Amino acid sequence: MFQLSEFLSPRPEPLWQLVRQAGVTNVVAVLQGAEQEQRMFASLEGGAAVAPGDGAPWSEASIARDLAIFSEGGFDVVAIEDTAPMDKIRLGLDGRDEQIEQVITQLEAMGNLGVSVLCYNWMAVSSWARTSVAIPNRGGALVTGFSLAEASALPDLVPAGSVTADQLWEALEYFLAAVLPVAEKAGVRMGMHPDDPPLPVVRNMPRIMNSFDNYRRLLSISDSQSNGVTFCQGNFALMGGDVPALIREFAGRIPFVHFRNVEGTAENFIETFHDDGVLDMAECLRAYNDIGFDGPLRPDHVPTLYGESNARPGYENLGRLFAIGYIRGLQHGLA
Repeated sequence: MFQLSEFLSPRPEPLWQLVRQAGVTNVVAVLQGAEQEQRMFASLEGGAAVAPGDGAPWSEASIARDLAIFSEGGFDVVAIEDTAPMDKIRLGLDGRDEQIEQVITQLEAMGNLGVSVLCYNWMAVSSWARTSVAIPNRGGALVTGFSLAEASALPDLVPAGSVTADQLWEALEYFLAAVLPVAEKAGVRMGMHPDDPPLPVVRNMPRIMNSFDNYRRLLSISDSQSNGVTFCQGNFALMGGDVPALIREFAGRIPFVHFRNVEGTAENFIETFHDDGVLDMAECLRAYNDIGFDGPLRPDHVPTLYGESNARPGYENLGRLFAIGYIRGLQHGLA
């Protein structure tokens, strides 16, 4: 059975106690100093790059420090959802070998410290994109959403034609050839997160992790168990097709799951309550059970509920508690 987990910063806050009260003690961690939330919303501010902060959050000393803080709070870290800087790697630019060495440092540190899952992505320059973070939904809850028409009015991420999909694929193969042997030796399974939204181009920047077939191509690059998928359900739903069937097809290659729901198309969608989107969430969970998935599964991108500030769109507290309870109910029902 999967490990129900939550996505937390490695610095104590009131949410920690709420999550523990909800019965969750597994953590998906972010690297302290990587300024994750700023990068998440960089696309809303023109896609400016955000520096990873001082020091090396991906070093063994830094990760060990964060694991100790989580342990004091009663949590076990089961995955890390952040990496050393990777844009030169993704784009195949000069300096990528130095960045690959930083990723290798992180993989070796995770192996030494017993953290066996790393989530990474191939979205260069800007991470996941939303054009609105306060769309009224059920009962006045606020959800995030994306409109390609609105995104197209924002500044370009890169000049038209300056980056190609082939360039991204070549860079990905180069990266995997360098890091997969290290990940295997360290006992770390790497899960590629889909492009969010899964479109072929966003503001002149090509994307390649945006279809079922492109994920099949990723997995065909290497049959290593360290070459896997972060199965972010919302994005796979927006790609179209039978999501539970894809879960079963990717059996053995899914180390990590983002359990979320959406409504709409890749060009125009909103993120919904977990029980209120296009996916049959019970059938998805049944598929994970059928393939023997026992890795971390966490709720993702929840609504902001009444009384909350929406200072962290998609990650406020009450929506998380709703999602945890919903997932636990599905889990017990299937059992």
